[in-house]
Amino acid sequence: MASPPPLEEFAYDLRIPKERVAVLIGSKGEQKRALEAETKTKIEVDSEEGMVRLTGEDALLLYIAREVIRAIGRGFNPEIARLLLRQDHAFELVSIADFVRNQNDFERLRGRVIGEGGKSRRVIEELTEVNVCVFGKTVGLIGPAEHVSDARRAVESLLSGSPHAHVYRWLEKRKRERRLQ
Repeated sequence: MASPPPLEEFAYDLRIPKERVAVLIGSKGEQKRALEAETKTKIEVDSEEGMVRLTGEDALLLYIAREVIRAIGRGFNPEIARLLLRQDHAFELVSIADFVRNQNDFERLRGRVIGEGGKSRRVIEELTEVNVCVFGKTVGLIGPAEHVSDARRAVESLLSGSPHAHVYRWLEKRKRERRLQ
């Protein structure tokens, strides 16, 4: 009787900010262990460098684990990042650097997306059902795949200088259109 062929193993190496390593690992390692169990992967973390090595036999689960880790690295709470384990959810990053003209623009543009007291971010989240996280030089989006593109367009419009009222009106119109479909 022939033995089964050896299983192929896949791997990813990625880097996350050092200050996010503890969030990925979780208290007593429970976040890391739970993610390993849910995605059938092995996660090795170098806390000094922020390097993460992911290995597994299922390429799709490995890719999903990588996206969850990237999301945690970009500032998302692990519970929100885990929404990516659901098939209908997607993760996108918008680089603020793509919209910056000079160094002083970074804070101003971050402020446009966040809004006064977090209002702009909250409105985008409520109208699109997408979680928004502004971290460093990126804006992360996690939510139902069909809604993430609307949230991305709203964020890009704000970064391009569109008035907040126009962006909110467009999002409200899109929400009504979605409800009618």
